[in-house]
Amino acid sequence: MLRRMSNPSTWFEGFERRDFDLDGTRIHARLGGRPGAPPLLLIHGFPQTHVMWHRVAQELAPQFALVLPDLRGYGDSAMPPDAPDHAHHSKRAMARDLVALMQSLGHPGFRVCGHDRGGRVAHRLALDHPQAVLRLALIDIAPTLDMYAATDMAFARAYYHWFHLVQPAPLPEKMIAGCARDYLHAKLGGWGAAGASHVEPEALAEYERCFRRPEAIHAACEDYRASAGIDLEHDRASRQAGDKIACDTLVLWGERGVVHRLFDPLALWRAQCGAGVQGAALPCGHFIPEELPAETAASLLRFFGG
Repeated sequence: MLRRMSNPSTWFEGFERRDFDLDGTRIHARLGGRPGAPPLLLIHGFPQTHVMWHRVAQELAPQFALVLPDLRGYGDSAMPPDAPDHAHHSKRAMARDLVALMQSLGHPGFRVCGHDRGGRVAHRLALDHPQAVLRLALIDIAPTLDMYAATDMAFARAYYHWFHLVQPAPLPEKMIAGCARDYLHAKLGGWGAAGASHVEPEALAEYERCFRRPEAIHAACEDYRASAGIDLEHDRASRQAGDKIACDTLVLWGERGVVHRLFDPLALWRAQCGAGVQGAALPCGHFIPEELPAETAASLLRFFGG
């Protein structure tokens, strides 16, 4: 079931907004690109929504049928109910949403690119639904399990929010709610981004509208609580079973970002892949699709084809 939505803005000209009811979960998505072209799913990160892909999507639209969802708990998608083990905010649940979304659009197999949290969802999607993911791109992350396993002072300082947001509710929620706009802007301007000037005004307005809601702040905390708990259980089980990413994979990271200073993204992802892995650094911080949209789109076009 879907509900078509009006879109008076010309910002995403040629794209359509829809709400999809997927097994009782409402997922909001923007659709565009070339009808009949290879489908490409673009998954956003924290603390953003699908609009982070605007400039990249404009570059890719002539070559792909694009699907840009808001993850559950983000943007205009549904806020899932809490669960004692945070399973409703797990990457497995988010990946299941997106497979159902793509199937509802007639795409049993598709290409996937995820940034930040979206990359972690994409990783789980590729493991749980290998028949669906034809090619995979991961932007500025290393595997969650490896990152937590290597926790030290440098990691704790650089990724302090990983440890703050996982604290029991409602303490992190209350702390963030008291300065939600400042918190959002600090995040968007951090991790080597050197300020938030790379964020389009329309995108910033959307991030502020969506993130400053108490239920959205809580959902973001639940996302991170899941990553520090049930997601790690899923990742350990996959590794014990010998599960690997089955498709060719592209890894991109920012030269001014943090992840490559603490980890070797290419080596860590090669250890988790059963197919070819290629990677490259781009001259920017963490928010690569917004800092360098043309370069990001060019890298994705070369990797995914058209």
